[in-house]
Amino acid sequence: MTAPVRFPRFFVTNPSPCPYLPGKSERKVFTELNGPHTDELNDALGRIGFRRSQNVAYRPSCLDCKACVSVRVVADEFRPNATQRKLMRRNQDLVVEACQPWATEEQFALLQDYLSKRHPGGGMTEMDEMDYSDMVEQSPVKSYVIEYREPPVNGVKGRLVGACLSDQQGDGLSMIYSFFDANHPSRSGLGNYIIIDHILRARKAALPYVYLGYWVNGSSRMEYKVRFQPLEQLGPDGWHRFDAKQVALQHS
Repeated sequence: MTAPVRFPRFFVTNPSPCPYLPGKSERKVFTELNGPHTDELNDALGRIGFRRSQNVAYRPSCLDCKACVSVRVVADEFRPNATQRKLMRRNQDLVVEACQPWATEEQFALLQDYLSKRHPGGGMTEMDEMDYSDMVEQSPVKSYVIEYREPPVNGVKGRLVGACLSDQQGDGLSMIYSFFDANHPSRSGLGNYIIIDHILRARKAALPYVYLGYWVNGSSRMEYKVRFQPLEQLGPDGWHRFDAKQVALQHS
């Protein structure tokens, strides 16, 4: 006999201060990812705007704001612009490896440095090594840590300058969290390069999309996502091409 299908139970968090828009509060709906069909459930939830954090899938469910918009890059149609091509040339010597989701001290040290420079005072700055290990290793779906290293020297692995925890879904790659050397003297734009690399990886694997999470209307921290075109957004009637000006009008 086949096991009965169990539909997920959804819960809603209490409102808390929004980390992106001053004066706003955020609320999330979430469900646990477990059981024999976790990958399929995660894929289905990803297509309707959910994101994964460890063994939980969540999405915004705010009462008075709809600024968060799920976005994904159409990998096969992406054509890098002049700035992105220059970025690719500058970092073409990096050694990129898809590693199993196992946390390392080197990754954690890079994460701490990244957070101190890019997000000082943010909630993640309080993470310790155990928290980071949980973030990486408590994955019920197919996940990788993509590492970006400088070229080896005398047979020794080069320095880790970037990393991204990524899920491989049925229709694309979902970038869960990326971090990098934010003050590298000769490799500015590493965060954008990591996104480009994921787009090219998705294309090579015949996966149509790269999920970038949420673009937040009115948040300067999220403006970089519109540089990767063509971009699709999730609306009430499904996914369609992203138009930042139109989205701004819808949520004004």
